Amino acid sequence: MGLKCGIIGLSNTGKTTLFNCVANTKVQTQSGVQKANIGQINVPDSRLLAIDGLIHSARVVFATVDLVDIPGLTKGSGQADSGSSRFLADIQQTDALIHVIRCFDSNTVPHIEGSVNPVRDKEIVDLELCIRDLGMVERKIQRTDKLVKVGDKDARKVMEILQIYKSHLEEFKPARTAPVHEEDRKHIADMFLITDKPVIYVCNVDDSSAATGNAYSKAFMEAVKDENAEVLMIAAELESEIAELEDPNDRAVFLSDAGLSEPGVNKVVSSGYRLLNLQSFFTAGPKEVRAWTIHKGMTAPQAAGVIHSDLERGFIRAEVMKYNDFMTYKTEHACREAGKLFVEGKNYVVGDGDILHIRFNV
Repeated sequence: MGLKCGIIGLSNTGKTTLFNCVANTKVQTQSGVQKANIGQINVPDSRLLAIDGLIHSARVVFATVDLVDIPGLTKGSGQADSGSSRFLADIQQTDALIHVIRCFDSNTVPHIEGSVNPVRDKEIVDLELCIRDLGMVERKIQRTDKLVKVGDKDARKVMEILQIYKSHLEEFKPARTAPVHEEDRKHIADMFLITDKPVIYVCNVDDSSAATGNAYSKAFMEAVKDENAEVLMIAAELESEIAELEDPNDRAVFLSDAGLSEPGVNKVVSSGYRLLNLQSFFTAGPKEVRAWTIHKGMTAPQAAGVIHSDLERGFIRAEVMKYNDFMTYKTEHACREAGKLFVEGKNYVVGDGDILHIRFNV
C-alpha cells in the first residue's frame, strides 16, 4: 500500500511550487495550466540507509507517497458543469488532502481575490468542495429513494445517513465532521467525498518567515485550532530552490541558514503518516533493502500482503528483528545468537521499524 495525497488551493497560492520542492518530478509553475501534475515523494527514513550500511545490498528502495497537484481553484469550481470539476475528480481517490494556504505578499504574483487573507481563502475552497460533495450526495439520495419505494429495508437506513450528510454539507461543513457513527460512514464510501478526507494545511510563507511564521500564518492557525488537522509552515519558493541543489551538504547548509532543521518534504510526509496512522517496516537482503508502508495495528500476514498477496495467502510465520537490535548486533546471525530474532505467527502486530522475513507456502 502507498500513501496518495491531493494538493489543493486557490490559484497563485504556491501549490505547484510546493509540488516542485517535495516531488521527484518538476513541472512549470504558471497560471492557466489545464491538467493535473502527478509526482512522487521518497519517504525519508535514515533507518533504511543505516540497515544498508550494515548489509550492503544491491539497491535501496524507499517507500513512496504519490502526489496529485490539481490546477488552482476559483469561485464556482465546485459546480458540476465547471471546468475545474474534472480536476476535482482527480483527487477523489487520494487518501488525504494537502491544502496550500497563501501567507505571503507579492507584487509580482497577484492574489485572485485582490488581497491576502488566509482564513477567507480557506473558506472559499471549503465552500467549493462542499458544493461538489453535496451534488454527489443528492444524486445518491435520488438513487436510494427508488430502492426505498420498492421496499428495500437497507435503503431506509442509507437514506437516513445520506440526509444527515446532506444537511451538514448544506451548512458548508465538511463531510468528515458530520455527526454520524463511525460504522455508518461506510454508506458514503463509494462516493469518495473530497471533504471526508483528512487535511494537512500548508501555510506557504515568505522566505524570511520560514522558521517562525508571520502574522498571516498565525491568524490562520488560530482560525483552525479546533479542527482535527495538521498545520505546517513551509517557504515553498525557498525550499524549491534548495531542492535543486545536487549536493546534500549544500542543501543542509542552506536549510540551516534559513533556520530550518529539515526540508519541507520531511514535514509533509511525517504529517501524512501521523494523520493516517501509518508506519514503516523493512525487508533486507543481498538484492535490496526496502521500506514498506502499513497502517499501525496490522498483523504480520496483513503486512506480508502489502509485499504480495501470495505472501498473505500462504503465510506461515515471520522472522522478526527489531531495528535497534539489528543496529546493536550488526548481523542477522548475531541477533539470532543473542535471542533477538523472533519467530512470530499470524497474530503478531508489526511494529514500526521491524525488519521482517516472511516464510510462506502457496
